[in-house]
Amino acid sequence: MKIAVIDDYQSVARDMADWSGLEASHEITFFNQVYEGVDGFAERLAPFEIVCLTRERSPFKADIIERLPNLKLVVTAGMRNAAIDLEACKASGIPVVGTAGSAQATPELAWGLILALARNIHIEDARMREGSWITTLGLDLSGKTLGILGLGRLGQKMAQIAQVFDMNVIAWSANLTDEAAVEAGAVRVEKDDLFRQSDFLTIHYKLGDRSRGLVGAAELALMKPSAYLVNTSRGPIVDTDALIGALTEGRIAGAGIDVYDAEPLASDHPIRQCPRTLLTPHLGYVTDGTYQLFYGQMVESLEAWFSGHPIRVLA
Repeated sequence: MKIAVIDDYQSVARDMADWSGLEASHEITFFNQVYEGVDGFAERLAPFEIVCLTRERSPFKADIIERLPNLKLVVTAGMRNAAIDLEACKASGIPVVGTAGSAQATPELAWGLILALARNIHIEDARMREGSWITTLGLDLSGKTLGILGLGRLGQKMAQIAQVFDMNVIAWSANLTDEAAVEAGAVRVEKDDLFRQSDFLTIHYKLGDRSRGLVGAAELALMKPSAYLVNTSRGPIVDTDALIGALTEGRIAGAGIDVYDAEPLASDHPIRQCPRTLLTPHLGYVTDGTYQLFYGQMVESLEAWFSGHPIRVLA
């Protein structure tokens, strides 16, 4: 069969797993192009029977699926990929299988952003290269309050690490209980209080209809002028226009952003020129360990499907 491994931005997928067993019997093509629209995407993938996707890099909706007459299987990195229309796959009789994911990589990046913002590392690095020396005053994390929006698997890891820095940890999500928060090392507060009290507010919420725009102008207006927002979850959870306004007007101290409404981020997007920002290009899961997990289990999933015993089936 013809297998397409797409979304391989860095051209590293081949090196992250042992594809040799599959390549002995099948034709595998690795694509590093960024999604270029429905027509070009569908035309490129039309010859393939199997498509392997990285999480949420390329939309895989009904308008694509219906134009892939040879498609027999979709393999995704992770066990959840909002970019895939599972109902459209089901309607076309196309199974979707996934892989495990890392609970470490994204929290580690979130802490990297927090530490950089607290100590102005990105600013001082740029000024050092200009010939300068000590131009900013950093913040101690000890005694500060970390607010966690979404205390799931990743949020709990954030709470655990915050204790090492002697921070106070508060959290809110729609269904969070006092007991669950305490068990994770946090104190449950109401949503408004999360924004009012946090010195650093980090987002670890699943994107859905209820969470789209969850952090808007009203929530940002509650934050301290000295507070920082960090988003390594999903871009649409935050109202980007409201965030740009808050940062431009200095109503919050800064933001560390790894995710955006549309990715890759347009080269002329206003957030790129927004003050008080530390921007990264969706690096949350981009580590060698996570990639080895993703692509290694893609190979496992393909081998299992070919053997007639599919594993990690999503739909």
